[in-house]
Amino acid sequence: MKKPPTPRFAVGDHVTWNSEAGRVTGRIVAIHDQDFPVHGYIHHASPEDPQYAIQSDKSRHVAYHRGSVLRLAEEGSRD
Repeated sequence: MKKPPTPRFAVGDHVTWNSEAGRVTGRIVAIHDQDFPVHGYIHHASPEDPQYAIQSDKSRHVAYHRGSVLRLAEEGSRD
């Protein structure tokens, strides 16, 4: 059984995701479609299953997530 396609997002999209601290919002700043290192860890990505670099609105921290955990945020929302 094939899994459904991962949602596609673009650089600049305002998205939200669930973290250990609760709901977070941020802007997509980059899209990775091949494996890439961050702080000594290799994040796995492909054109079919990219990873998105998202800068948090609140902390400015950059997190990396697959599209399956992201949702478009309402434009007025902040974390």
